[in-house]
Amino acid sequence: MAERTASVERNTLETQIKVSVNLDGTGKLNIDTGVPFLEHMIDQIARHGLIDMDIVAKGDLHIDDHHTVEDLGITLGQAFAKAVGDKKGMTRYGHAYVPLDEALSRVVIDFSGRAGLFMNVEFTRGSIGKFDTQLFSEFFHGFVNHADVTLHIDNLKGYNAHHQAETIFKAFGRALRMALTEDPRMAGMMPSTKGSL
Repeated sequence: MAERTASVERNTLETQIKVSVNLDGTGKLNIDTGVPFLEHMIDQIARHGLIDMDIVAKGDLHIDDHHTVEDLGITLGQAFAKAVGDKKGMTRYGHAYVPLDEALSRVVIDFSGRAGLFMNVEFTRGSIGKFDTQLFSEFFHGFVNHADVTLHIDNLKGYNAHHQAETIFKAFGRALRMALTEDPRMAGMMPSTKGSL
C-alpha cells in the first residue's frame, strides 16, 4: 500500500486547527488544543490505533470547548479521508471491545464511504472534570461526516464516566487499527463488490 499520510488545516472565525496523520505509524502523538481531557482521549486513539498524529488547535475556549472539540473531529476526519487513499487492500471493517474496570464499550467501524454515527452512550455524569460529556458526540459526528465512515459506539456498562469515555476511545483506536490494516489476500483489490468506496 502507498504511504498513508495527510495534513489538513481548518481555519474559521472560531478555530484554527492543523492536523497531520500517519495511519501506519507507531502511536506517537504531539497535541496542543487547550482541552486537556480531549487530549487524553485522542492519545488513546493514537496509542491503540498505532496512528501518528500532530495536532495544534486554537479555539474560542473563553466561550466554551464546543467549537474546538467539534472542529477537531471535523479536521481529523478530513485528514483520515485524505490519508486512507483509494482503500484498495485494506481490511475496511474494524471492531473492538475494551474494558476498564467496571466499564465496557464496543466500537465497530466501516470505511464505507457513507457517513453515519450510531452512538448509544449514557454517561453517568454530565461532566468529567471541566469537560462536558455531550461534546463526545459532537467530536464523533464531526469525524464520521468528514471521514465518510459508518461508526457504531455502544457503552455496554460502567458507572464511572471517565472509565466510560476511556473505553470508548480505546475501542475506537483498536477498531481503526483493524479496519486500516492491510489484508495481504486483498492486495490491490477494493474491499467492496461495488468496485468503489
